[in-house]
Amino acid sequence: MLSKPENLLTNYGATKENGNKLCPETHLGKSSEKINGQNGCDIGRVELGLTRNDSDCSAVNQAAEAEHDPWALTDLIDTSEKWSDLDKKTKAMRVVIGVAKIGALLVLLFFFVCSLDLLSSAFRLVGGRTTGEIFKQSDLLQNPVVGVMIGILTTVLVQSSSTSSSIIVSMVSANFLSVRCAIPIIMGANIGTSVTNTIVSLTQMGDRNEFRRAFAAATVHDMFNWLSVIILFPVEIISRETFGIGFLEVTSEAATQHIGSGGPGGGEVKLLNALTEPLSKLIVQIDKGVLEGWSKNDSTYFNSSLIKQYCPVVVNGVKIREPCFFLMKDTGLNDTEVGLILLVVSLCVLCGCLVCIVKVLNSMLKGQIAGVIKRVLNANIPYVPWITGYLAIAIGAIMTFLVQSSSVFTSALTPLVGVGVISLERVYPLTLGSNIGTTTTSVIAALAAPPEQLRYTLQISLCHFIFNVTGIVLFYPIPFTRFPVPMAKCLGETTAKYRWFAIAYLILMFFLLPGIVLALSFAGTITLIAVLAPVVILMIFVVIVSVLQRKMPTVLPVAMRTWKFLPLYMRSLEPFDRLLSSCICCKGSEKNGNDLPAGHSNLGYE
Repeated sequence: MLSKPENLLTNYGATKENGNKLCPETHLGKSSEKINGQNGCDIGRVELGLTRNDSDCSAVNQAAEAEHDPWALTDLIDTSEKWSDLDKKTKAMRVVIGVAKIGALLVLLFFFVCSLDLLSSAFRLVGGRTTGEIFKQSDLLQNPVVGVMIGILTTVLVQSSSTSSSIIVSMVSANFLSVRCAIPIIMGANIGTSVTNTIVSLTQMGDRNEFRRAFAAATVHDMFNWLSVIILFPVEIISRETFGIGFLEVTSEAATQHIGSGGPGGGEVKLLNALTEPLSKLIVQIDKGVLEGWSKNDSTYFNSSLIKQYCPVVVNGVKIREPCFFLMKDTGLNDTEVGLILLVVSLCVLCGCLVCIVKVLNSMLKGQIAGVIKRVLNANIPYVPWITGYLAIAIGAIMTFLVQSSSVFTSALTPLVGVGVISLERVYPLTLGSNIGTTTTSVIAALAAPPEQLRYTLQISLCHFIFNVTGIVLFYPIPFTRFPVPMAKCLGETTAKYRWFAIAYLILMFFLLPGIVLALSFAGTITLIAVLAPVVILMIFVVIVSVLQRKMPTVLPVAMRTWKFLPLYMRSLEPFDRLLSSCICCKGSEKNGNDLPAGHSNLGYE
């Protein structure tokens, strides 16, 4: 008779794809401990009444793995009556309710997009002057590493890669910044634009399974952008030092060398903004000229406010400037105070819209409708399934061009992945397409510029476009190279266990990291290199050893085949979780059925 086991070996936190581990195994106790001569599978056989057989053991393991697959598309059970069993009155009522739900969904999506626009304006008011001060440091912009971090911070502060890109374009047009210095900033802006959908994923924090999928869907964009920078940034710098010109610089210059250049100007494309601007302009209007003036160190704008004072109007065919009228005009508050108010309001509206969108989707996507939608969104093209991903990239690019914002498009996808309608593997190419779509908008806007400026605006736009296309070539065509997907799943698993990690990740990646690098740059290039070089070397060492531990553990010394020789706080988030959980403010009620099974931890490197 078996005694009751004290510790049962589990692998709940580990997810697999094609037999490869995506995230470090999650377990409690020793990794291969046997209990009374029986391992976890033996105990499972006894509990299920199976005979001692290896095939049975494998079946038990596979069944358990399938049962706990957190990445599988969810089955939304339809508990309503069948259509054929309803009378005419009930059928009519169901049709009316269905139409009302579709209308409510469209209204919620409209206010969701408006809240993102308002959030962007709020961040500009709060951080606009800081952004201008950053761009005034022309000496710092000569350092490529600092340029990347400035691009991240700028885009996070203004909540729009289009705005930060337009600032960069205007600075290049005014000869305040060279194309060579602008390229690293463009790379950083590409990273910063993914902060919005990461924030959006936090609204699904209440349900662990939904949050796991939503956070992974949000961070797959981050992982792609970071990996693209990690690969292409050194290539750009090394090619500069070797050949005197960088890869992105030479390719974009070759495409624009026969186009004229000259003074400042610009073009603008409006599609979805034409629908949302009327409402957002009733609340607040931002003077982008002031923001660009601050970035160019123009003394005319030093004491100006970002809140627009005068708006152009047409009277009898003549364009004149008259005082603007909107809610936040002449409130007696400064830019920062107005920005903070709008920040709170926009976040509340955004969260409310997303919660309602998820509720409406859950009520609509049931039974046959859910099955049809899932099959269409996640299906492959017959006979040529490999084309499906490239079609998704094209759809992502077109949709992003239509809504004129990669943040809006990817943020709209995040809750759909959270509720289990779209798989993470399908969202990945859609996200890649959104990266291309947002650059296409800037290219078309550059084409609308006056001929004397066209070369500079188009060259910067093409740098952004070529950067993203090259990243797709590196991390999509070959399935083995689609590293952002397993990396995002690993982050999703971590946040499912430790939900506070999502906020820590957001602060670290988008604020602390670029802020620290920027602060170190004020101490000089030598100080920056002296601090960053050991950190980079340590990270490379950890990655190499981790890969060897999984693929070729025998080449390592016995002590280094696991990370157990390190203190627990250096290889696991468990100590930090206990510390945070000890605070009253961190304790909260959990949803029944959404917590991980008791006894699971996340010793990340074991």
